[in-house]
Amino acid sequence: MLELRGVSRSVRGRVHIQSTDLTLQPGTMNVLLGPTLSGKTSLMRLMAGLDIPTEGRVFAHGRDVTGMRVQDRKVAMVYQQFINYPSMTVYDNIASPLRLMRKSRAEIDRAVRGTAEMLRLTALLDRKPLELSGGQQQRCALARALVKDSDLVLLDEPLANLDYKLREELRAEIPRIFRESGAIFVYATTEPEEALLLGGNTATLWEGRITQFGPAPEVYRRPNDAITARVYSDPPMNFAPCRKQGHSLTFGEGIHAPADGAFAGLPDGLYRAGFRPNHLRFEAHSGAAVAFRCTLGIAEITGSETFLHLTHGADNWVALLHGVHHFDPGTEISLMLDPAHVYLFEADGRLALPASYAAAA
Repeated sequence: MLELRGVSRSVRGRVHIQSTDLTLQPGTMNVLLGPTLSGKTSLMRLMAGLDIPTEGRVFAHGRDVTGMRVQDRKVAMVYQQFINYPSMTVYDNIASPLRLMRKSRAEIDRAVRGTAEMLRLTALLDRKPLELSGGQQQRCALARALVKDSDLVLLDEPLANLDYKLREELRAEIPRIFRESGAIFVYATTEPEEALLLGGNTATLWEGRITQFGPAPEVYRRPNDAITARVYSDPPMNFAPCRKQGHSLTFGEGIHAPADGAFAGLPDGLYRAGFRPNHLRFEAHSGAAVAFRCTLGIAEITGSETFLHLTHGADNWVALLHGVHHFDPGTEISLMLDPAHVYLFEADGRLALPASYAAAA
């Protein structure tokens, strides 16, 4: 078990990690999700012992390891830029940390071949890294990390430099690898979709602070505040002012919807409505859907999807639509939103009401 107790990190007066309490259990996959510079790498360095916290303590299996040298702990780390020794074979790359630990030849051979089989590298053991594909090279780097039988494996955006096909291949394999190893896995990513695909637990980070931690689907469906909802949405969640009064909801500039179902029990007042970009559509997908007139800034066509960057009143939104849609900048577009997809947040950002579709999931 890994525990962070009141851990924080500041460098020359600049806060990198705010006071953090976090407990990770053996045999779990834990994803750190947040934008660039949110503190993911800084937090992993504290977990690994590469940095010493300004305040707080780090415990591994109940033992205080704060300040202990990383080489004295059973920790492995794999970076975004996978690193292998180009002059060594795959076998020797994987064996290198065991040789530094002065393991016997028989122990090394058994461990290397077992790890290579787990990562599907057995047929490649005699090759050198430059003879491998990008995905195979990253698996080699993973194998070198796992072969040490580490209690804690830290993966810092390990798939970011791979092409789409290789990312998909390794995303599918990493949960299998983690289940077979039994270690604590911590995986940093900027991509909400990746966090959901990997499963396990997700910690959302924003400006050096963990905003929420729990099972990935639960954090996605029931974010406890607007910041978490924004982090766990790609593109980020859209927001609009909303007033609840009696049996009516008013969004933005006079768009009305009935305050029935879960909305009915909400106290009257001002809220912030949030909804994900994929829930804006051209067609009404329920009888309760309401229409918003928006002005297009730019349309980005990715092939199978189109991102529309929009303004609605004073708010900037993004709509994620399936298919290819051509529009000129400045075009007025009507988009539909089902209130079942709307989250409501208090003025201070706390969740007031989850979207009914998510609450029912």
